Amino acid sequence: MFERLIAYLDSVADRDPSPRSRWEVLLYPGVLALGMHRIAHWLYGGGLFFLARVVNHFARFLTAIDIHPGARIGRNFFIDHGFSVIGETAEIGDNVTIYQCVTLGGTNPTNGIPGKRHPTLLDGVIVGSGAQIIGPVTIGQRARIGAAAVVIEDVPEGATMIGQKARSTLVAAETYQRQFMPYGTPCKDPCEPVVPRVDELEEQIAALKAEIDRLRAAEGQGPLPMPRRNSEAPQREHVPELGRGDRQDEVGNG
Repeated sequence: MFERLIAYLDSVADRDPSPRSRWEVLLYPGVLALGMHRIAHWLYGGGLFFLARVVNHFARFLTAIDIHPGARIGRNFFIDHGFSVIGETAEIGDNVTIYQCVTLGGTNPTNGIPGKRHPTLLDGVIVGSGAQIIGPVTIGQRARIGAAAVVIEDVPEGATMIGQKARSTLVAAETYQRQFMPYGTPCKDPCEPVVPRVDELEEQIAALKAEIDRLRAAEGQGPLPMPRRNSEAPQREHVPELGRGDRQDEVGNG
């Protein structure tokens, strides 16, 4: 057990060059939170849910990190700086690193146990500060989630995800008047209002072209030629830009 602790402290030092000794790593909020979570998870697995919650609340008071006692966490997990939330059905693999203010949040609270509501992070995942990973999605091995990214879909192995897309959805407001929506995110609802609109416009264009072709055929003309795409347009001849020396020569010759 002592050797495992030393190996864990060294793995933290490998990801954070600031500590001068292992004793210093022991005082990290993320290390303290993980140690207390191991105790809370053991109590939770034994059916001692109230005691598990007591340990969880004490750990949150000390570290500002909220890890639900039911969350499953692998080896060498490191939360840098804290202020993160990890939900009940979250699963975290080995050698995962999470920076501050990250949320592994859940959806569909009515599913309950054993409903899977929270993310799964496979081995070697790194999650940047402020990222929000919502719902029962899977983050592939060695994937990278950038700072402040919002992830509501599966991420393939080795991918790097950055940015967020906050936009109006096609979900009617009255749909959720009486139903709680965790984190305000309708993960399974259409969140790309531009896509159906573009599809509708393409259908209208195709119908108009078909009608024009029919009228042209009635007059003995061929189909309406389609405009060339940018890639098919003729390229303008490139005129090299005169350098400074060339301009001076022109001025002198003038």
